[in-house]
Amino acid sequence: MSTAATERPEGEEPPFLHTLRELPARVWVVSLGILVNRCGNFLPVFIVLYLTTNQGYSAGLAGLVLGAAGVGNVLGNAVGGYLADRLGRRWTIALSGVTSAVLTALVPALNTLFLNIVVVGLVGVASQLYRPAASALLVDSVTTNQQRVAAFAVFRFAMNIGAAVGGFVGGWLATNSYTELFLGNAAACLLFGVLGLLLLRDAPPAGSGGGQEDGGGSAAPVEEAGYRQALADRRLRRFLVMTVIAEFVYIQSTVGLPLHVTSSGLTASDLGLLIGLNGVLVLLFELPIAGLVVKRRAAYVLAVGNLFTGVGLALTGLATNMVLLCATVVLWSLGEMMYSSVANAHLGGMSPPNMVGRYQGLYGAAFTFGTGVGPLVGGAIYALDEWALWATVGVAGLISAQLCLPSRRAPAPPERPGEPPEAAEPGASAAAEPAAAADEEARPSPP
Repeated sequence: MSTAATERPEGEEPPFLHTLRELPARVWVVSLGILVNRCGNFLPVFIVLYLTTNQGYSAGLAGLVLGAAGVGNVLGNAVGGYLADRLGRRWTIALSGVTSAVLTALVPALNTLFLNIVVVGLVGVASQLYRPAASALLVDSVTTNQQRVAAFAVFRFAMNIGAAVGGFVGGWLATNSYTELFLGNAAACLLFGVLGLLLLRDAPPAGSGGGQEDGGGSAAPVEEAGYRQALADRRLRRFLVMTVIAEFVYIQSTVGLPLHVTSSGLTASDLGLLIGLNGVLVLLFELPIAGLVVKRRAAYVLAVGNLFTGVGLALTGLATNMVLLCATVVLWSLGEMMYSSVANAHLGGMSPPNMVGRYQGLYGAAFTFGTGVGPLVGGAIYALDEWALWATVGVAGLISAQLCLPSRRAPAPPERPGEPPEAAEPGASAAAEPAAAADEEARPSPP
């Protein structure tokens, strides 16, 4: 620890930039792995185009295959959360990478619709197993709210860079050969799994009583726990409902926005500029925004983020030229950055140490469910009436913001060093309370 750190008054957090520099090596290894994985994550983007242009399937049948992948994504997060807590973070990440590589490499050899549905659905499961494990490993590796926010900010930054690079690389590969595209995807998954296996070691869950690092599974759980115990936590249930609604709102940037751009007489290149503006804003400003909001109460940061996203997308309906549309993109991008900066970290703070993987798995399942169902519901509402969609988006944004806020009837829990006070959701599960109490000194309370 540096001299400056030792001389800092007790309870005072270091500057956010210092926290970034002092993050444990595990955070950087996981972030490097997700960068590699996202650079080669081609299948979800190009599978419909491959099936329609290369295999001759109709758009409806190709959508059925994509739907199987979406269902697989939800299941993969749930299974991944279980494996992260029972098998260990490191081995779950390795299993996800290797299994995804094998299944993805099979896609070019498939010659029936049934096989495409089965294999692509299994790819959806395998490709999501790592998410809860990676998130849980980040939570295990840090001890304060500021460190959690910094760790997930770095993780998100690597993910966004990987997605941007992957789009260009995937487009180039697809113009040459879809076989090369899917084999490249498989190679990236395999490299991700190998990196996890060779470079990662599980950390003892914070507040679990320690134990030495090992080459395999995580420390023995404090007590037998499962998804039933996790879902007994009312705060978690509220958070999951909020997540589904928030993702329904956000995903309209890929449904309602393109449809509105077309109806306004603008071109596909105009849409590309708007989506590109969002990507540039996120890459440039998400880390600085994380540093600005890290000392604020997470519940209010999440609420404001969801409010900005909902209002920004709802105002899309009033924007009929590029200047106004760019202004709405800036608004909902700001909301996205605020929300994404603290969501995983906030959930990590409320998770009992023996159920971090399951909490993250349920969050991932809610996230993928919202992004999967959102386009179907949004498209159906838009087909009925465009203004009905924007009104729905606005109302949903308000609801998701309200769900982020703690109940005013609940007493505030005892404050812990380095954490802002936060009101607890009334009726939070009794099962979570003993773990939280035992962890009083070692693990910060949810922000």
